[in-house]
Amino acid sequence: MKKTLSIFISSILGLVILICLLFGYRDVPIDELVDKYGQAPSAFIELDGMKVHYRDEGNRQDTLPIVLIHGTGASLHTFDEWTDVLQRSRRVIRMDLPAFGLTGPFPDRDYSIEHYVDFMQSFLVAIGIEKCILGGNSLGGHIAWRFTLVRPEMVDRLILIDAAGYPINSKSEPLAFKMAKMPMMNKVLTYITPRSVVRSSVRNVYADSEKISDALVDRYFDLSLRAGNRQAFVDRMTVVYDSSYVKQISRIQQKTLVLWGEQDALITTESAYRFHEDLAYDTLVILKNSGHVPMEESPVQSLEPVLSFLKK
Repeated sequence: MKKTLSIFISSILGLVILICLLFGYRDVPIDELVDKYGQAPSAFIELDGMKVHYRDEGNRQDTLPIVLIHGTGASLHTFDEWTDVLQRSRRVIRMDLPAFGLTGPFPDRDYSIEHYVDFMQSFLVAIGIEKCILGGNSLGGHIAWRFTLVRPEMVDRLILIDAAGYPINSKSEPLAFKMAKMPMMNKVLTYITPRSVVRSSVRNVYADSEKISDALVDRYFDLSLRAGNRQAFVDRMTVVYDSSYVKQISRIQQKTLVLWGEQDALITTESAYRFHEDLAYDTLVILKNSGHVPMEESPVQSLEPVLSFLKK
């Protein structure tokens, strides 16, 4: 019996060691990641104990810049192709939110929406932005509309891209999201992060898997290995969400573009129609053949309604 138990324990330990060897990844030094993802026009600003990664591009004479906020697990790079076009005539500002990209975790590990709203205010004040057109995807969209409620004088117009906020009835959820919410499993996720999990998660938020390149997956994977990001991802995904704030959405008076991927399985078009119903002055655009991140998956198609909205 003792021999059988010893063999069983040895087998389990051997399996754990094998999994660690195959799928365990060390944190990547920030300098190494900056060399790859943080070169010009990237900049960094000291803020609340962090070095916040951001990009400020385009027409510096533009007194009403466009500020774009990415979603969970992403980075400012998700708006690359939009920015390439918008910066020809507008000033465009993007940042890596705390917990993601090159910015890294909040020192206090507080990933509530309220804390993100405070961060946005501090960031905009620090770079001298008094008023802007504010846009956000998913988590970024949630931060954008909550920020608009708190500091309406700083927001001229609002762009909500598959934005979070309403209670979600997902048809499908990225594997990494599921793992981050599972006790014990989320501890493992902070050390063992198979690239296949990242690819699967990206696949989940795209409507067309043919648009997912190795370079795209590499970027998501590499930035997830920035020191502190894996634990921060788990911390963010386990925050208890207060949905009572959605009752205040009707207070938003800014003109708003509600832009949604028709095939978004994470935050379905049900939320798009709720925003459309509750917002006083909005334009709703549903994009065919697009998922949860249309600005990245279908940049040309998704930017068209944005350009039209900016002319109004």
